[in-house]
Parts: sequence; structure tokens; C-alpha cells
Amino acid sequence: MKLDRIDIGLDMHRQLGTLCWKRKNNRVRILLITSRETGRWVIPKGWPKDGVSDPDMAAREAWEEAGVTGAVAPAVIGTFDYAKIVSRELKIEVALPCRVEVYPMEVSDLARKYPEAKQRKRGWFSPMKAASLVNEPQLSELIAAFEPA
Repeated sequence: MKLDRIDIGLDMHRQLGTLCWKRKNNRVRILLITSRETGRWVIPKGWPKDGVSDPDMAAREAWEEAGVTGAVAPAVIGTFDYAKIVSRELKIEVALPCRVEVYPMEVSDLARKYPEAKQRKRGWFSPMKAASLVNEPQLSELIAAFEPA
């Protein structure tokens, strides 16, 4: 059933995202996770926090949502916009417009136990496959064009 949607406010709300990657057999692999509510493929992301640097917060989100640790680059590699659904009540979706600043993280460790392990699935994909799985066109382009330094 398709719900009507109300977009709240005109201002973009800032989030931080993590493009988690590794090399396997000399090929780049991208980690995607499923969203908790819809099960669509996404990257770890969340809100900035006072007193925590943006790269450190991106790393924290990657740990909480995907169970990964590694080296986060200090600079943003791109952004994408999406509508964060904040409520689904009375057959109406309430959405918050967000712009996600994306930091790449070379993954060094993948944990079995992490805060959201029971709420999400995760998968490693080629950049082209990962780009085809996400719903946001700007994120898809960012993943397809990603080249580790």
C-alpha cells in the first residue's frame, strides 16, 4: 500500500555517512546494509554530534550499524540527498529532507556482534552492483565512481 507523504520543512538536515570498502583479490568491494524499516540497501549514516569530529562520527555509525572498524578518510568524497521517514502514522509518511556527507572507510575488521546486528543485514558487493542496489541516484553515482586513493 502506497502512503501519502508530507515533506517537513525546506531546509536540508545534515547527516554523515560512511562508504565502507575493502580490497578482495585486488578488487574493490563495497559494504551495504539494510535499513531497519524497509530493508532497502543503504550505507551507514547518522546525525553529527557536538564534540565529536565528523569522520569520528561516521566511524561510530559504521560500527553501530554495520559492525565494521577501519580507517576513515578525513575528507568528504561527495554528498547525496534523501528523505528520511520520521513517522508513518494514519497512512501518511512524514519525511525530513537530508543531505548526507559521505566519508570513505577502508574496513580492517568485521565483527559478528555489534549494536544493530539483529536489526540489519549486510553484504559486500562490487561497486557497480552496489550502485545498482541503492535507491538514491546521487549515492548510486558516488558508489559507481568511487576509486580508493
